[in-house]
Amino acid sequence: MQVRYPRAESLDDERGEYGYALLQLALAKAGNHYRAVLSQTSMQQNRALVELQSGAGRIDIVGTMTSIEREAALLPVRIPMSRGLIGWRLGLLRADRQELLRDVHNIADLKKFSTGQGHDWPDLTILRHNGILVYPVAVYSSLFGMLNAGRYDWAPRSLNEIWGEARRHPELVVDQHILLHYPTADYFFVNKNNPALAENIRQGLELALADGSFEQLFYLHYGPGIRRAQLDKRVLIELPNPLLSPQTPLQRKELWFSLADLKRLH
Repeated sequence: MQVRYPRAESLDDERGEYGYALLQLALAKAGNHYRAVLSQTSMQQNRALVELQSGAGRIDIVGTMTSIEREAALLPVRIPMSRGLIGWRLGLLRADRQELLRDVHNIADLKKFSTGQGHDWPDLTILRHNGILVYPVAVYSSLFGMLNAGRYDWAPRSLNEIWGEARRHPELVVDQHILLHYPTADYFFVNKNNPALAENIRQGLELALADGSFEQLFYLHYGPGIRRAQLDKRVLIELPNPLLSPQTPLQRKELWFSLADLKRLH
């Protein structure tokens, strides 16, 4: 049986590659009759979630950042796809303003600068909750043009996204000074009427965690970017996340990336 995963919004959007690879790994480990395929058409995040909730049949699963609202509308597999890396954020800046955040040491300093985020991303709400001015962006690809045009000062991007984005947009650079963190996870979500698929994926992910193949895939995709970021040399700013469900498995330390994991990369 096919499990349809949303095709990326654009040809240069690499954000879904790891999620698709992890889905294939989980289904292979579970050993049942499911097989991952990409949807026929590309979709923005919000449309993919609406399609999934409607049960219209064009997609069967979405990998995306969680929120209480999303967990109420859909059925989450509560194993963080990227080990919470989506909540570890670096700054994307215009190349001519690469020292903009040099003197930022706390959230009060950070509030002096405006940011941009997708209009339907939980990050927008999290940042606003912490008093940061955030401009909503309608389409993912516009985030970079608007930043370069000076519509906002910087864009916080996750460690699992920023290096590819900086490579594709040479007019932008990665800030070298701060590290933003809020507890969050990206999960696989399925329609509430499809608990069998959710359980199959959960079992597959647990098996991949147990035999080390989950961690191997994670570091294959994200190890170079984590190493390159030199996280231990940055000012760490922790932000609370008002959208985090009480059911988030924070007590399972093996599911989450932490700065203590940096020693594995040396």
